[in-house]
Amino acid sequence: MFDTKIAIVVRDDLAVWQKLNVTAFLTSGIVGAADGIIGASYEDADGNRYNPLCIQPMIVLATDASGMRKIFERAKTRAVPLSLYTEEMFSTGHDAANRAAVKAVAAADLTIVGLALREEKKVVDKITKGAKMHP
Repeated sequence: MFDTKIAIVVRDDLAVWQKLNVTAFLTSGIVGAADGIIGASYEDADGNRYNPLCIQPMIVLATDASGMRKIFERAKTRAVPLSLYTEEMFSTGHDAANRAAVKAVAAADLTIVGLALREEKKVVDKITKGAKMHP
């Protein structure tokens, strides 16, 4: 049904609340960067309306810090756009501070705790090789 695949990868040693937080932020990055990915509003039988959701399924994967770095490098080598969440972003309180935290660190030194990508299925599979479905 879809030519592309959305994968969200979280570092496996994060606390549960951190994994959920990272997944939420990374999802917003994918949705914000992709045209036509948001569907229509939902409505229940009583006529109550609910916000639209992403039309495409997503998978959530987990890997260790080394695996995260490999995924990051594979995506960069292929010029695949990424949503990124770094460890430093846990201590910030807003978007401008998040962007400043990333800008302050060279790519090779980023402490990456989460990545998300949307690309052709085979490309996503190659980039995320080694990561496992989140339990």
